[in-house]
Amino acid sequence: MTLAAATNETFAEISNVLIYSAMAVYTLAFLAHIAEWIFGSRSKVGRTAAALTAEAAATGPSAVTVQVRGQQGSTAVLEKPKVVTRSAAGTRDVPDGPGAAGGTFKGDLYGRIAISLTALGWILQAGGVITRAISVQRVPWGNMYEFSITFGAVAVGAYLTLLVAKKNVRWLGLPLILTILADLGLAVAVFYTESDQLVPALDSYWLVIHVSTAIICGAVFYIGAVGSMLYLFRDFHEAKLARGEKPSNFSASVLGRLPSAATLDKFAYRVNAAVFPLWTFAIIAGAIWAESAWGRYWGWDPKEVWSFITWVVYAAYLHARATAGWKGRKAAVLGLVAFVCWLWNYYGVNMFVQGLHSYA
Repeated sequence: MTLAAATNETFAEISNVLIYSAMAVYTLAFLAHIAEWIFGSRSKVGRTAAALTAEAAATGPSAVTVQVRGQQGSTAVLEKPKVVTRSAAGTRDVPDGPGAAGGTFKGDLYGRIAISLTALGWILQAGGVITRAISVQRVPWGNMYEFSITFGAVAVGAYLTLLVAKKNVRWLGLPLILTILADLGLAVAVFYTESDQLVPALDSYWLVIHVSTAIICGAVFYIGAVGSMLYLFRDFHEAKLARGEKPSNFSASVLGRLPSAATLDKFAYRVNAAVFPLWTFAIIAGAIWAESAWGRYWGWDPKEVWSFITWVVYAAYLHARATAGWKGRKAAVLGLVAFVCWLWNYYGVNMFVQGLHSYA
């Protein structure tokens, strides 16, 4: 396959304008998400915290006076058994938080504005990706800049798809938009590359198959990592309430609105489990491409090694969940380690390690 078409500078410029426009709209969406959390109702959060605190207080020893038959006027004092609430996910009967807005008119209004702006930003970003592709008449992920803008578009698209499917993921909006802004900022400030044709090593139909799969996997792994990270904060919050401690204003207003720790733990596991087979395929596709380009399936190139390390850590995470019954903090930490490996493979290997993939 030969890609020798000249670059269309007009579409390349349109792509740049659309990406910067998307960043501006995402910034407004980020501010709207903050307003959503600030103006959200605390009533439901307060009831949840009060219920957990009361439950913890009830677990302490208490005296119960019982009238003993046959001995009028005498009583026996029985000590109520102490109920221990464990901290592992899934062991507490804790309801999900009300999300970001929490039901108030003002909070919900800002939430709807935030989602609308997020959708608009995604349309602009997707337009920037498409016009970048048109400018060179090829898929738009031939270098780190193009990979980054496409990765962000896929991540936001996945989030909006979950919302359309009526999944309770509005809590993802704030960390997602913050991350996408950082991703696009890094893309335009550090990774930006003029619209141009592919280097010979990438001139293959495997670029469409292998790299697109890696982008999809990374975007979904990111969503799972956010779930694991927020689980750790929410689990700490629930453990504090279970001990009968009063939560801080921050915990009550922010962490109290998140889904329960058990829900976040399950969410992260399901997301990672769903995309892991696709990551396996991405590695296999890369090996086939390597044989076609370099005459061998595996050569211990840094990118190959870290792709495999990432696969191993995610496999260990899923295996531990399925066989050893790992849930909660240990699983969340391992899931985050796996995503850090993916990030290093994405950024670190290309930027700091010399190898056959350095042209990216």
